[in-house]
Amino acid sequence: MIATFNKAEYFINRELSWLEFNARVLEEAADPKQPLLERLRFLCIFSSNLDEFFEIRVAGIKQQIENGSEEQSADGLTPLQVFEGIEKRTHELVEQQYKIWNEEIKPALKKNGIFLCTHNELTESELEWCKTYFDKEIFPVLTPLAVDSSHPFPQLVNKCLNLILTLKRPNASHMHNFGIVQIPRILPRLITLPGSNSKSGFRFILLSDLVINFLDTLFPGDEIQDVNSFRITRNSELYIDEEEAENLLQTVEEELKKRNRGNAVRLEIESTCPKELEEILLKALHLDHRDSYRNPDPLNFLHLLPICNHEAFPHLRDRPWTPVIPLELSGKPDLFEVIRKTDVLLHHPYESFGIIVDFLQKAAIDPSVLGIRMTLYRTSGDSPIVHALIRAAQNGKQVTTLVEIKARFDEENNIQWARRMEEAGIHVLYGIVGLKTHCKMLEIIRRDPDQIRLYVHLATGNYHPSTARLYTDLSLLTTNEEITKEVATLFNILTGLSRFHGIQKLIVSPFNMASRLKEMIQREIDNAKEGKKARIIAKLNALVDEDIIQHLYAASSAGVKIDLIVRGICCLRPGIPQVSENIRVISIVGRFLEHSRIFYFENGGNPEYYSGSADWMQRNFYRRIEIIFPIENPKLKEKVQEILEAYLADNVKARELLANGTYRRIKPEKEPFQAQLYFREKARKEQLIQSKGREGTEIPIKAVQPVAIENQNQNFL
Repeated sequence: MIATFNKAEYFINRELSWLEFNARVLEEAADPKQPLLERLRFLCIFSSNLDEFFEIRVAGIKQQIENGSEEQSADGLTPLQVFEGIEKRTHELVEQQYKIWNEEIKPALKKNGIFLCTHNELTESELEWCKTYFDKEIFPVLTPLAVDSSHPFPQLVNKCLNLILTLKRPNASHMHNFGIVQIPRILPRLITLPGSNSKSGFRFILLSDLVINFLDTLFPGDEIQDVNSFRITRNSELYIDEEEAENLLQTVEEELKKRNRGNAVRLEIESTCPKELEEILLKALHLDHRDSYRNPDPLNFLHLLPICNHEAFPHLRDRPWTPVIPLELSGKPDLFEVIRKTDVLLHHPYESFGIIVDFLQKAAIDPSVLGIRMTLYRTSGDSPIVHALIRAAQNGKQVTTLVEIKARFDEENNIQWARRMEEAGIHVLYGIVGLKTHCKMLEIIRRDPDQIRLYVHLATGNYHPSTARLYTDLSLLTTNEEITKEVATLFNILTGLSRFHGIQKLIVSPFNMASRLKEMIQREIDNAKEGKKARIIAKLNALVDEDIIQHLYAASSAGVKIDLIVRGICCLRPGIPQVSENIRVISIVGRFLEHSRIFYFENGGNPEYYSGSADWMQRNFYRRIEIIFPIENPKLKEKVQEILEAYLADNVKARELLANGTYRRIKPEKEPFQAQLYFREKARKEQLIQSKGREGTEIPIKAVQPVAIENQNQNFL
């Protein structure tokens, strides 16, 4: 039955779907209802996303092409066809990005007293100041690089901005020579010019523009005939044979040293650059014209991020958000006591992640705590989480951490933390060969007055206090004996490499996640055929796995109503007659990055709710340690239902996926409703209730009620 849903036209290409996600990010930058600096921030996010896409995904596709692969993906496209699609769509999106910048955001910045100056727009006094700044702060760290017969083309750093100079030398045998200047990363990329203030306005200049004005000091005696900016993106994937690596830590460190020297995959160059010079760069980098992107300034929008965060412009940003302490925890310092009585579910960033940090910090000094075990995939630079673990070890507690040193672009940070923890006496493990440990779990072993008890935290997001203020995630705190026992078993599997013998409550990859999910989908199919209630809702970051998609098609064909809230990649094609006409897919891109994974199965009128760390991708099912955990407490089920209802009712930030693979904004048929705003306002009301309650005034909670789940499906088609 499932095999009938494997036609190429039923699938959307993964890479092209990702580009459509980044297009939705760009839509936020184009939205005039957004605060100005938030629009600029989305332009920066778009660029950052695109960089990583080329470093990893495009680099991999280019390797397939170079190896002569003509293998078709589920959507029927070969690597070359995918690359051609990426090239076409990327050029379209980048053109839109610069149009938004030049026609809307840059003029609006000027109207608000924010000026981004070029070197030609500086006043005499500014030029004088810049010359002094250049001589004292910049010149000492610049290294001019000649490119001629005796100086081969240099190995330039990944994503670094460079200047290429066309030079004419007296008495030289060649008409032209070239010089390259790398813009140093150790210096601020955006410089505030003197005299900037809130009254006269703020004038900024990019470091690269400032350097251009004084390049003659780097090449004395040469005539500089032309200067052009360019930037290289390199393959940044790490290639590690874990089974052959005797020391995984050392192997990862060695691979990290190669990251900035990977093969070039993209050249970004100033749009005014002569074609001859572009050809020279492409040849030196072993690229062709399809890898070249000619853009106006700035080549790297990330250099403008300091403007977004500037303290002088709070009126041009979103209203600051401070996560709140939920009502059930307010004024209750002993979280151990609270969790013993009932499970706690936190919805970040509306509810504070600081509760988890504080919980761990108290455990570190609590004499009743015997041990702590934890997984770490990503954490912050000066992590209070790691400091708490180190303090716990110093206090004589048995502390074990499983640090994933293969977490992409956090490898170096995680290695540093791992070494510091080892020095403090913490037992540090680096994962299982062939698998990334992506699950988020914390176990605290405590001797309570009645017994030794396990306190467990399971989550959808990383133990990263900074991103916890920017990402939407769920955290479950529990002492449920069935769940805590299974978490302990899973830790034993990870630390002792013991075999997986099956557990009942948790769903764990790579052991049983794919099979359990397919079983639950099949249960909905069977219920629909028997005339029972059948419904599936899944909130994910990505839906890619072909087998799961085919099971969802089978469910739709059987009459199961399916709502998918997929932030990013979605390879499922909704709205195909007799295949996916009962499936609705929406994507929400807003102020916070949608990161929580939530799953709802109607189960014939006895709904089951789950959350966890895994998306529905092959890597999550078969190449990672992931956990999906049940939410069984009736009050917490209501909370999760409210979350799902709010997302499904969103008609402001939600876009709907159509059968042709494009997205359209949902047109409100009634009052506009924005899920993220709803949760912020709800949290603010609860905070007000707490403050009034402390003053002796009771205020009832009157939360907005979105459309009920059972009536929500297909409302916006």
